[in-house]
Amino acid sequence: MKKLVGSAFLLGAFLASSNALAWGLTGHRVVSEIAEQNISHKTRKALDKIIGQQKLAYWANWPDFIKSDSSWKHADTFHYVNIPGGMTRAQFDVALNETPEENMYKKGMFLMNELKNNKNLTIEEKQHDLYFLIHIMGDAHQPLHVGRPDDLGGNKIKVEWFRDKVNIHTVWDSKLVDYENYSYTEYSNLLNIAPKSQRKVMQEGNFADWIYGSYTIANTVYANVKMDDKLGYRYHFDNKFIVEDQMLKGGLRLAKVLDDIFK
Repeated sequence: MKKLVGSAFLLGAFLASSNALAWGLTGHRVVSEIAEQNISHKTRKALDKIIGQQKLAYWANWPDFIKSDSSWKHADTFHYVNIPGGMTRAQFDVALNETPEENMYKKGMFLMNELKNNKNLTIEEKQHDLYFLIHIMGDAHQPLHVGRPDDLGGNKIKVEWFRDKVNIHTVWDSKLVDYENYSYTEYSNLLNIAPKSQRKVMQEGNFADWIYGSYTIANTVYANVKMDDKLGYRYHFDNKFIVEDQMLKGGLRLAKVLDDIFK
């Protein structure tokens, strides 16, 4: 455990400024903190046996940090699933099920099943599964992690964000979140105010349903941006509440998944 903590600090310092981190550091921590605020007492006790008293947010970005470790190269594809645009729900379901095994959807499903049903996992295996699961649930609610294969989820669509040359994927990963200038705890507390009945509605469905929700938002994102667009105040205003809704849903749904695993 101490070795993993040290590695997380070193890798975190190395990658903190990277544009490749899904939802950015803050966004993933917001999702994890909202989840932590909504899990059951029984789930928290189960998590204590895996990560001690450490918060989920501490480990939320671990799967991005380890991208610098060549021994984890095989995990790069766990962060996204590419689906062509404009599909109906029936077409989407077929395409999702026909995707390669090592992607966000299929790895997420595998981790949920393994953490729930495999009683022979070592503590380190449980830790790694948990870190990836909480991260994948965040990625699944960033719309361009359900992007199109030809542009790598928007990474090839170059834009300007307040004169900063980036791509549309980076705008959705971090720029829209970081523009608010909240800490992850401030943002979590601001978003996690929905009444219990509304939270239950947001938690309805399954993993494929939630990914399809991100896919439909991605279709709109693609429809409203083109190469070399100059984005700023208006783009932030038009998409701020979509981003916040997705982070809230991601956190509430992660809580539901964890409660189901550790019930």
